[in-house]
Amino acid sequence: AAIEANDASAAGALCVRDVVVSYGANRALDGVSLDVAAGELRAVIGPNGAGKSTLFAAIAGEVAPASGSVALDGVDITRWAPHRRVRYGIARAFQVSRIFPTLTVRENVLAAWLCREGKAQRWWRAVDGAAHAHAGVALDDVGLGALAERRGDSLSQGDRKRLEIAMALQLDARLLLLDEPTAGMSPKETSATVALVESLWHRRGLTILLTEHDMSVVFRLAQRLTVMHRGRVLCTGAPAEIRGRADVREIYLGHG
Repeated sequence: AAIEANDASAAGALCVRDVVVSYGANRALDGVSLDVAAGELRAVIGPNGAGKSTLFAAIAGEVAPASGSVALDGVDITRWAPHRRVRYGIARAFQVSRIFPTLTVRENVLAAWLCREGKAQRWWRAVDGAAHAHAGVALDDVGLGALAERRGDSLSQGDRKRLEIAMALQLDARLLLLDEPTAGMSPKETSATVALVESLWHRRGLTILLTEHDMSVVFRLAQRLTVMHRGRVLCTGAPAEIRGRADVREIYLGHG
């Protein structure tokens, strides 16, 4: 069963309205609207090419919509640059890991803190005791405290994803975008990652929007699901409702 709702007074309410994104003649998003309540854990599912990654890119500011709007907590951020959205509380963890492979686990998290503080140009000169303490909390939160001095490229796939999430936590995210958080993981790593997302969601009061191909993960985590197909929202509902829809089974789940 999906986990229960967080306190709705938490910040992080997302409103996507009539967003259109085109790549040449291909309309990747064709008038997408989406409302995610503050503190909600929502999954966006759909077959390859449905527009899920483009939706995430539009929310994060990595692509500019031709029309439509994106707002967080009532503030229109449609034309904001990605770095401004990060400082406002939007963090994205990617399907393909984007950690710094030659830095240690701790240094990766400190680098994220420096970016948030606008001190990246001064690099380690800007790191003080408070930064190290903040990094330590984030690493403990994701279970990587014991691996703090390991290099990024020595980590397992599951631990790399944990590190990415720790880096996102350093950004003081209100809205956490998780793009295929269990991609490439073993069953054991997948189970651990699901438990981590559940735990962080409960303890930190984050709004989480995730895409995921593993339906067992989706139905365990999400309060509500949004199904996309060919650049449009097909439907949104509770997991049991979505599971029971014939049109969803036909386009995505592939079974009766």
